[in-house]
Amino acid sequence: MSNAFIEMIKNRRTIYNLGDALPVSEEHVTKLIKEAVKHSPSSFNSQTSRVVILFGAEHKKLWNITKETLRAIVPEQAFAATEQKIDSFAAGAGSILFFEDMAVVKGLQEQFPLYADNFPIWSEQASGIAQFAVWTALAQENVGASLQHYNPLIDTQVQKEWGTPDNWVLRAQMVFGSINAPAGDKDFMDDEIRFKIFK
Repeated sequence: MSNAFIEMIKNRRTIYNLGDALPVSEEHVTKLIKEAVKHSPSSFNSQTSRVVILFGAEHKKLWNITKETLRAIVPEQAFAATEQKIDSFAAGAGSILFFEDMAVVKGLQEQFPLYADNFPIWSEQASGIAQFAVWTALAQENVGASLQHYNPLIDTQVQKEWGTPDNWVLRAQMVFGSINAPAGDKDFMDDEIRFKIFK
């Protein structure tokens, strides 16, 4: 099957071995992220996704916060592996913090009470779509990335450090940078398990 978008999806992989030598400028990365999020669909065109982009020292600060947070809860004898993992994220060029604006979600719940229970679910879906769009766009520029989830452990410190509003809820952290080693092979379960087709 030949389809340009499918090929882009295939090209998007989790890259763990990242470096800080971006193949494109920080300005170009910033523009890509903005455009990808802006054009990602959301229910009721709610546009609930919010993003903080960190480069250089600010990026490293995020992973230092994460490391010290984990140091307080991970047993000392097991911390070396955790530290190595966090340091591998810090070795990248930058991080993207994905948030959802819960004030918008609450407003929609009040405006459309019939769908109130669904708006938080649709918000999560919008966040996932935005993350996927950004990840795929970065991959097209040969920028590697991996998606992490250290929320809610780091939420309070992130809010304090970068002054995000109370109604922004952290959903994911995407670290990105140069690809120092490609992703490994990916296994797929049989189609018969995942798909049902009726005619």
